[in-house]
Amino acid sequence: MAAITSHRSRRLRALLAGGLVLGLGAIVTLAAWNDSEFATGTFAAGSFNLQGSSTDGVSFADHASAPGAALGFVVNPANLAPADSTYAPFAVRLAGNTSSPAVVTVTAGGSGGSLTGLTYRLIESATWGCSAATTGTDLVPAATVLGTVPGSVTFGLTTGSPVSAPGAPVFLCFVVTADSGLVQGQTGTATWEFTAVSQP
Repeated sequence: MAAITSHRSRRLRALLAGGLVLGLGAIVTLAAWNDSEFATGTFAAGSFNLQGSSTDGVSFADHASAPGAALGFVVNPANLAPADSTYAPFAVRLAGNTSSPAVVTVTAGGSGGSLTGLTYRLIESATWGCSAATTGTDLVPAATVLGTVPGSVTFGLTTGSPVSAPGAPVFLCFVVTADSGLVQGQTGTATWEFTAVSQP
């Protein structure tokens, strides 16, 4: 009887030992199936720059504060009389390496002196130049009081292709007209602001 008990005891110890070994083997196997994945996003801001040209529609520069680029009116704006009109071209574009298109809003950037009896019209034209013959889309209608901008006046600008190149310019024509309210000897200045906001 003692021999049978001893044999059973050894068998039980062997099974328990085997169970422990199998248990340890299961833990090691599970640990070997662990895996990890990593994802990294890299973020960089694009560039955005609006430029203007008041000389030839080809040479562009930054005019980031008033008074900005001087408009070259073709009729002497210092010697106006009622019914005279004077014309000045201007152009804006997005600089090279600008990564987003833009919507440009035109606002009155301020005025000084006296602008009595002066009105203007702002035309978006297809080509550089500004004269009585210039046609295009009226951004600001004729007879608008000089020094003001009515409502919301906007237009779009595109980026260059490739992006390292400047975007296509938008050509503008300012037409300033004197009426019977013009006061002799008066002088004044009007400034327009072009604010470009990037679009997605």
